[in-house]
Amino acid sequence: MKRTLHLTYKLVRRITIFVVGVTVVVIGIVMFITPGPAVIVIPTGLAILGIEFAWARHWLKVMQEKTREVANKAGNWGNGGSDK
Repeated sequence: MKRTLHLTYKLVRRITIFVVGVTVVVIGIVMFITPGPAVIVIPTGLAILGIEFAWARHWLKVMQEKTREVANKAGNWGNGGSDK
């Protein structure tokens, strides 16, 4: 009985995290078209998904690396665009 409850809890937790995370990511994607902080909402959704899913952690890491690259280029833009 305890084993069944434990497995049920894990499944319900995983499904809940999936539904909430995907919902937040979809809202973030919609915010690309409508006004809103999509750049904050999408990584938040991926972080929620990353609690349970390795693929979400991977995409969150990729997104962070791309954001750093863009920020570094933007920071160097005022310096003539050179990547020093």
